Formats: sequence, C-alpha cells, structure tokens
Amino acid sequence: MTPEPTAQPNPLALLRQLEWRVRHAVENVLSGEYRSAFRGRGMEFDQVVKYEFGDDVRDIDWNVTARLGEPYRKKFVEEREVTLLLVFEDSPSLQFGSGVQSKREALLELAGLVMLLSAVNRDRVGFVHAAPGGYSFREPVRGRGAILHAAASLLAKPAPALTREPAQIPWRFLARAAPKHSVFLWLGDFPPRPEPDGWSVLKRRYQTMGFRVDDPWERNLPSGETLAVYDPSAGRLVTLEGSAAERAAHATWRRERDEAWSRLFPNPLSRLVVGTDENRLDALVRFFHARQRSAV
Repeated sequence: MTPEPTAQPNPLALLRQLEWRVRHAVENVLSGEYRSAFRGRGMEFDQVVKYEFGDDVRDIDWNVTARLGEPYRKKFVEEREVTLLLVFEDSPSLQFGSGVQSKREALLELAGLVMLLSAVNRDRVGFVHAAPGGYSFREPVRGRGAILHAAASLLAKPAPALTREPAQIPWRFLARAAPKHSVFLWLGDFPPRPEPDGWSVLKRRYQTMGFRVDDPWERNLPSGETLAVYDPSAGRLVTLEGSAAERAAHATWRRERDEAWSRLFPNPLSRLVVGTDENRLDALVRFFHARQRSAV
C-alpha cells in the first residue's frame, strides 16, 4: 500500500522545525564527533617529522624510525573544512510505504538532517538529485542560510513519474564535482545490481558513504490476510498471499540486496540503514558515535 496523500509543509518550514533538534544533538550529544567522524584520516600527506610527546602514535612512520634510530611521524595537511556532496537517487521504488510515511519522504528527511548538521558545523554542502528523467546539481555552498535553501530545494523536488527507467546518476561528472577527500554521501534504495562504472575511482577520490531507508514490509512480509499492494517499480497492483513461495522469493531478494549493499560499502561504518518507523536523527547520532569510537 502507499500512504494517503497529505498536504506537505513548506520545505523551509519543515527544515526550521528540524533545526533546533539538530543543534541540540550537535551541542549536547554529538559534540565534536560529527566533524571527526567525517574527517577520518584521509588528509593529504605533507612530510615526515620527528615524533614529539603527545603526537598521535598512529602517525609514526616505522620505516623511517627504524632507519634513523629515533621516532618519526607522518605529517598531514590539515583540512580547514569538510565538503559534503550528497547524491539523492530518486528512484520510483522509493515511493512505496506501508505506513504513514513513504521511503522517499523518510530519505529526504534524512538528507535534510545531514545537511543541517553540516550547516551547524560550518561545512560546505552540495547535492546531485538524480531521477529517471535526468539530474540537477547544486554546487557546494557554505553558511546556514545558503545550506538551508539548498536543502529546501532538494526537499521540494517533485517525486518522479512511476516508470521502470532507473535514475540517471552522472558518474563521470561526480568524479570532479567536489574537491578530493570530500564526503560523498549516496542516498537511495539500492536494489540488487552490479557496481556502477567508475565507482572504484570515486572511492579513491572521496570518503564514500551510503544511506538507505527500509520499509517494515521489506524486512518482514506481513502475515495473515491477503493484501493488494501497489508496487511503484512495476506500476501495478500486486497481491500478497503470504505463501511459502512468496516468502522464499522475498528472502532471496533481501539477501541479494544486502550482498550488493555490502559490496558497495564494505566497511559497516560507511553505511547506514534506517527504517521508516525509526527516528532518523537518533540513527544518525548512533552512526556518528560508532564512527568516532572506531577512530579512537
């Protein structure tokens, strides 16, 4: 089933409602963890210098240390800011929803929350909105007002027509759309499919992350009565009878989907899956906490 159509609030008004929660999370829960979790250790190498007390032992260059007989460490060029490039893959399958909210609505909210987090942390944010009919690009900008309006323009994008055509992601363009070591955040439905051409190049250039939203019915098929459900990918009604064959096919689809998901983002700390029935900000806080713990 799909949610009943409701009047959508103005995107800017919706973002301002979310902003106070984001600021509270940054100031009282996340503190500096958002920034360090996104920065990682992907900065540019500069030179080798003598190790001094208090330096990070993980930066010690053991080859140079062994050769010279005293500790030396690698020095990196400090990044002054984070550039975040979001890619929102607006596929028709996102329009499915078994509850009050579709996957698309939940994923757009997640994108808005991430952009607001970046605004609070004074980073640069841009996005690519990819749909079956083409794509649009918003160059990375800095500042609360500019990022807020960029986020509002993304949230205001109309849902694409229900078609079997995939969203057109401009992979070659993306390889030069942001500075090296930027955070590349891909938000989509991620069905089982081959790795896109050029993905290995993007993984070398950027810090790649993937965010996905799941409907409860994708995790567990409903049991009990026969249900007629609209499938936006097929563009037709399908009947769920709860048969053993249906459940076996569903289990196979889930396995293949998660295997493809893991191949794209092998590090579990580079991918996030949130349910439409879960709190998206809480999920982001847990995500950044986990990434910060792994960096310690």
